[in-house]
Amino acid sequence: MIAIIDYGVGNLFSLKSSLAAIGAEAVVTRDETLIRSADKIILPGVGAFEDAMNKLRDSGLAEVVKEEAADGKPLLGICLGMQMLFDRSFEYGEHEGLGLIKGQVVPMEGVIPRSLKIPHIGWNALHFKKSCPLFKYISDGDCVYFVHSYYASDCDDAVIATAEYGAELTAAVASGNVFGCQFHPEKSGGVGLSILRAFCESEAAE
Repeated sequence: MIAIIDYGVGNLFSLKSSLAAIGAEAVVTRDETLIRSADKIILPGVGAFEDAMNKLRDSGLAEVVKEEAADGKPLLGICLGMQMLFDRSFEYGEHEGLGLIKGQVVPMEGVIPRSLKIPHIGWNALHFKKSCPLFKYISDGDCVYFVHSYYASDCDDAVIATAEYGAELTAAVASGNVFGCQFHPEKSGGVGLSILRAFCESEAAE
């Protein structure tokens, strides 16, 4: 069973529907016992980093996520949920993240050409940087759907895929049993479903 963490931020039921489409059992929950009993965890998120982190901490689930990840349980962060996996974000100030992956989240402004719109919204190709089980059912160059104004930086060791949007931006990361997608697999058609299927097959770390 997969626990989709409900802490008041995220496209939860679209994600659950996508998992149901590939035959995966998933529950949207904020129940600590249920999260700890799950085989895998998904941390979704949309909106502002500080607000999302505050809600996750206030719910008491920030420590649960960190403990379960430390125990080797597969964890997937999606969009803002991916950004929260890092040490910190510089979105409207400096804010501490979960610290599960080394790196920081920084603005796209000043990095991409002024002619390109922020937020980055739309379909872009994935360019693989490392082999990863998350991509076992898709190919380099397959397109996924992004909506973001900030991106993960200083995280080269964890980057498994990038996307080109006036600059090479982090698209996906992995560190042991912890994975992150800056894009929305639940909005990325068959490619996204294939990524979710691969995550569902991921094994706990020893």
